[in-house]
Amino acid sequence: MLTHASVTTMLPVIDMARARAFYEGCLGLQPGGLKPDGKFVYAVGGSTLALFPKPEGTRADHTAISFQVADIAASIAELQRAGVVFENYDFPGLKTIDHVCVLGSEKAAWFKDTEGNYLCLHEDLAPDATR
Repeated sequence: MLTHASVTTMLPVIDMARARAFYEGCLGLQPGGLKPDGKFVYAVGGSTLALFPKPEGTRADHTAISFQVADIAASIAELQRAGVVFENYDFPGLKTIDHVCVLGSEKAAWFKDTEGNYLCLHEDLAPDATR
């Protein structure tokens, strides 16, 4: 029923100006505009990301958004040049090397936005690369 429906990811933000500066300045997203209900939207790879004001804020302790990229190392380097700080982990079953963790058939790297939301880059591995 919803297979062909468009998807909008909704992220609450405490400070819209600060969040927009991060999403536009650091991540390079192109502004889509302010909606009458106060949401600010971005078109991202065929999907929509909407930031909405929530003065008390909320944030998940899991990945809120994962951006698929073709070359994770190059994407990390580019985002670091723009001021993005990547997380490092060393837990049983989850260890990053140069900010990257291999999880089955993908590589992943995490960072936080200005509101504390966990965002991720992921790169699919070639089928024979997981052997």
